[in-house]
Amino acid sequence: MKFTFRHILSSFFLAFLFIFVANSVMGQTLTPTPTEEQENKDDDEKDKQSNLEDIQKKISEYEKKVTELQNEAKSLSSQIQIVDSQISLAELRIQETEEKLDNLQKDIDITEDKIYNLEGNLEGISKALLNRIVGSYKYGEVEPWEVLFTSKNIEDFFTRIKYLKIVQHYDQKNMLEAEQSKVSYANQQDILVEKQEEAEALHDQLDSYNQQLETERAAKDHLLAETRGSEVVYQGLLAEARAEYASIQGIIAGRGTEVKVGSVSEGDRIASIIQGASCNSSGTHLHFIVSSGGSSRNPLSYLSSISHVNYTGGDPFNPSGSWRWPIAETIQYNQGYGETWAVRNTWVGSVYRFHDGIDIGTNGSQTVRAVKDGALYQGSYAGSGGCRLRYVRVAHDEGGYDTFYLHVNY
Repeated sequence: MKFTFRHILSSFFLAFLFIFVANSVMGQTLTPTPTEEQENKDDDEKDKQSNLEDIQKKISEYEKKVTELQNEAKSLSSQIQIVDSQISLAELRIQETEEKLDNLQKDIDITEDKIYNLEGNLEGISKALLNRIVGSYKYGEVEPWEVLFTSKNIEDFFTRIKYLKIVQHYDQKNMLEAEQSKVSYANQQDILVEKQEEAEALHDQLDSYNQQLETERAAKDHLLAETRGSEVVYQGLLAEARAEYASIQGIIAGRGTEVKVGSVSEGDRIASIIQGASCNSSGTHLHFIVSSGGSSRNPLSYLSSISHVNYTGGDPFNPSGSWRWPIAETIQYNQGYGETWAVRNTWVGSVYRFHDGIDIGTNGSQTVRAVKDGALYQGSYAGSGGCRLRYVRVAHDEGGYDTFYLHVNY
């Protein structure tokens, strides 16, 4: 059978028509029908989100309740309600964080599965591409015009064109899949790192909330033990704390009545701690203050390291200076400096928000000694109820510091 120019043109037209139709069909994207598994997964996600929103709503309600209670008149019952609400708040925050962690862990598992599958896809595609590269190297690429002139007849031509197009499409598809798999793999790796970092932060937050819950429960136990459940005892403690705080502010401001005794050296005896209750104090302790320019300073920044027992509930004990301590070790550390655990978690916070010194005690000698050389002053301040709060002050030779020692005899 002879080929005329007309036959050749017809063949080309048919070939291009076939290629156009094939591309149109293969280029179509089908919209997948949602599976039952996907619908169930979406329902689970909605339930999780709804549960989390319920917890967050309760957290907001308890935060509002705590604020309202704190603004009410102070009584033992209201203070207990505040502590109970703070306990419930901590429990809800723990529940919220655990819920977030659970959801996040599921996301991490899904992401790790995706990475595993992508690794398999990349490996398979890489092998296929490698085989094609080897085949192309051996046999070379076939051009369409070569197919035309090497075909036996029109049927053979269409068959060869068909398979050539399939091979070219297969190569393009593999290369596109390889590129998409690489991008997806990198994206999933980034997502995994972000989710793992988020999970680590949530674990830290969970530890913090658990510690807070323990603190709140300890605060309630401390309140009930200290007041013995009595409103009269509670109001008495509040009155004593207010009186002591007012006296301390007056003493630091220089409004106490003082008499200069003379010079003292580091380690010299300057007083002794009063045993039991005294003016504006409910029990045995030394209130130690470091002051400069009429303002208090953190005593732990000046005192040296020493053995101690921490009874504060969580105030840091980190002495970093070189001064000797005013009392013998082992130190009983009862309240720290600044916004202390007691300020944040007990009725003390209704009296003051900042502790100007440290409260300490000892099982050893009750003798109080000068922490550095200086001039000794014996003083007192008019406390509530007509009593006078006794203290001593040492004006130190170096640095312009004053140290105060309250609730002492001299």
